[in-house]
Amino acid sequence: MVDIDPPKRKAAGPPAVVSSFKHGLGEMGVARTGRVFAALNQDGGFDCPSCAWPDPHGKDKHHAEFCENGAKAVAWEATRKRVPRSFFAEHSIDQLNEISEYELGRLGRITEPMYLREGATHYEPIGWDEAFRVVGRHLKGLERREDAVFYTSGRTSNEAAFLYQLFVRAYGTNNLPDCSNMCHESSGTALTRVIGSGKGAVTLDMLEEAELIVVVGQNPGTNAPRMLSHLEVARRNGSTIVAVNPLPEPGLMNFKNPQRAAGWVGKGTPLAEQHLQIRIGGDQALFLAVGHLLLKAEAAAPGTVVDQAFIADHTSGFEAYAEHVAELDWPTIEQATGLNRAEIERFARRFIDSKATVIAWAMGLTQHREAVATITEVVNVLLLQGNIGKPGAGPCPVRGHSNVQGDRSMGIWEKMPDVFLDRLETEFSFIAPRKHGVDAAETVHKLRDGSVRVFVGMGGNFAMATPDTPVVHAGLRKCDLTVQVSTKLNRSHTVTGREALILPTLGRTDRDVTEMGVQAVSVEDSQGAVHLSTGKLQPPAADLRSEIGIVCGIAEATVPEVGEIPWSDFARDYSLIRHRIGRVADGYENYDERVSVKGGFLLAHAARDRREFRTSDARAQFSTNELRWLDVPPGRLLLQTMRSHDQFNTTIYGYEDRYRGVHGTRQVVFVNPEDLAELGLSDGQTVDIVSEFAGVERRANAFRIVSYPTARGCAAAYYPETNVLMSADDLAKGSKTPVAKGLTIRLQPS
Repeated sequence: MVDIDPPKRKAAGPPAVVSSFKHGLGEMGVARTGRVFAALNQDGGFDCPSCAWPDPHGKDKHHAEFCENGAKAVAWEATRKRVPRSFFAEHSIDQLNEISEYELGRLGRITEPMYLREGATHYEPIGWDEAFRVVGRHLKGLERREDAVFYTSGRTSNEAAFLYQLFVRAYGTNNLPDCSNMCHESSGTALTRVIGSGKGAVTLDMLEEAELIVVVGQNPGTNAPRMLSHLEVARRNGSTIVAVNPLPEPGLMNFKNPQRAAGWVGKGTPLAEQHLQIRIGGDQALFLAVGHLLLKAEAAAPGTVVDQAFIADHTSGFEAYAEHVAELDWPTIEQATGLNRAEIERFARRFIDSKATVIAWAMGLTQHREAVATITEVVNVLLLQGNIGKPGAGPCPVRGHSNVQGDRSMGIWEKMPDVFLDRLETEFSFIAPRKHGVDAAETVHKLRDGSVRVFVGMGGNFAMATPDTPVVHAGLRKCDLTVQVSTKLNRSHTVTGREALILPTLGRTDRDVTEMGVQAVSVEDSQGAVHLSTGKLQPPAADLRSEIGIVCGIAEATVPEVGEIPWSDFARDYSLIRHRIGRVADGYENYDERVSVKGGFLLAHAARDRREFRTSDARAQFSTNELRWLDVPPGRLLLQTMRSHDQFNTTIYGYEDRYRGVHGTRQVVFVNPEDLAELGLSDGQTVDIVSEFAGVERRANAFRIVSYPTARGCAAAYYPETNVLMSADDLAKGSKTPVAKGLTIRLQPS
């Protein structure tokens, strides 16, 4: 039953604990739940397959080191439910495609490889060796290697990711799109250009030491709930926290920490002291204004605001930047941000008063057309006060998927630098392709053009994660072969090529045992810490393969003669993979030895550790950007797509968005009540959402309006249901991330 309540003003507390165990007990039972939760994010246990938030070390680690959404993720994976071969025999591919994304995920773990033959209506069981031969036959039969695309999810371990990219390059292409293309590519592009590394430059200790923490375009209460514990510590240490977001999010209002007694019976901890309810797409203007105000304050009291020594010793481009922001058109700034000048000046005063500032962000910044420019404006503000490479300060992009950062370190990128490819060639004695491959958006273009013959998905749900959903589905159906390496069913298994394979794999929670004994894999978190992950549960089936075993099997069937690559040895002993990674990947020297130490190790970061900037001029670079913001015609709104509290990426755990008060449905669009009155619409009304881009309209049908205190002129709705409104041609400048924030829409009564 659909029910809409007022939004909450507090996050976590007893409801989060109840929800965690409800999901755990419902999917796993009592004993299994206890075993899984006790090992989650613990030394010697397994890494959470959900977000990439880092684990604390030593005495700071709790016995229950997980959040509500982490509990949902492991319950979803470690479920006792199974999808038997009889299910596939009873359901045709057309019938499978009628099952909702939510219900597909609830069916349980896949236990054996399944094959959809050309012209068949049903999947049927297939042996592993035969399945690998099918993949090899198709790949070897392609005249052009670039007609195959190899997608990667951020769940993939370092070892599997390294072997996957090795196989793809041994095959002869760099077509390695990944989920980072659709989320934090803008962060990597901007940060690499201006500080010399695409990774964040803040550790947990640094976050907790900050005097000011600005959380921009991020909802940690749902997307990285364990971050709230560290924000609470920072708050107790005296930090000021500011939230910048079009929607008020309860996780940044008040946190009831279930690890503490006050989180159960007390009032909780107020976190953000100021909430800037920014208009979608106004962040660039906001940070431009902050830079202007900081320089104005420095001019009024020289030597008190700006770190002149840092600027002189470590940066370039300051003079051009200072000239660029010297004059400000305040009416434009107010119109672009939806904020008044007094609010922005109060915000800037917090920077002036802080000697150590962290700015954290997520996809509320990265999925805009001007995302790269916006993030460089954020860095400009940090550079003005020397807020990088010192305690309590720095840029902190909060990655979404558990090992998306590690995958990139391992070479999952369509344009890896030559130095990496040179090492790969030396290590494995083959010629790596140098022509850049396709990213996620370019893959959609190739699918649209019908030029993808083989599509391989290493995890994830490409059919639902990308823009232009109908175009992607039509393109996948034109493929000769689609291959999905997965733990459970999703839409990518029902939208298939003329032939299709489902290759079921072990999950993070499963024990991985080869003839060499119990194996562990490793991951790199959002702040560059690397550690081992060892599954604890009996796998769903005795013959289930790991991602590593699957990659090695496909490679042996496809490129056995290329280079000197001991695929079968790698499949038996993962430490052999780590030794090779240590000779190829930056920062991973002596990898197997270092990661085997309790707690793992922290990767070096030149900008964070030594204020060394590996940019084009060996300095941190100020940027000057033309101010751009989103203007829309009358009768239109700006839409941001977002997660509910009951999902992780495209995985739907349920129909509850407890914090926003939405129960029993996902087909809702959140709109400010004043905008509703202006548009002649009402709360509870059913509308179609129609997006407008480059003269083309796209439509998502039958959404219930929810009157909600979002920013004026702005609306919000859940993805993947609203990915149909996104265009694969509407991309962030510089990073080519598909634009999911700032879509021009109108609401049309159904």
